[in-house]
Amino acid sequence: METVWIQIFILTLSECVAPAGKTVCQEQQFELQFLSEADCQYALEQLIVMKDEADHVIVNRKKSGCAPSAAKSGTYGSLEAINDANKDTIGWKAPGENGVGKANQNRGHRDRLAELKTCEETAGVAPCKIGDIIVEAGSSDSVEVWKRD
Repeated sequence: METVWIQIFILTLSECVAPAGKTVCQEQQFELQFLSEADCQYALEQLIVMKDEADHVIVNRKKSGCAPSAAKSGTYGSLEAINDANKDTIGWKAPGENGVGKANQNRGHRDRLAELKTCEETAGVAPCKIGDIIVEAGSSDSVEVWKRD
């Protein structure tokens, strides 16, 4: 297996969340990674729409967006090579076998969605879900405090 750099798109959502009945909120950011810019932009639009519907969330559109980046990834010379490298991995299914593909990925996503609470129920503590989007835990060093006018 060789290591290469692949292009990814990082969605950053910067939001300020206040507990119900409070007028001061604290900024938090989270990032998600996508392989295509179209997927990233679509997810960003959906997140902003959902966040705007909440009374206790302000989205900072200037600090939110999709940015191209890169990530290290393993590459294999052939389908046989990736199968050989992963044949002892528990749960490994070769691409194209046993219906592995988009349908199973969607089922796995739906199963995980069913298990998660909404971000509103968890007060923004990840992992949680917003509609059909899973928000994973991330790190944020921001402590800037915002106030809704």
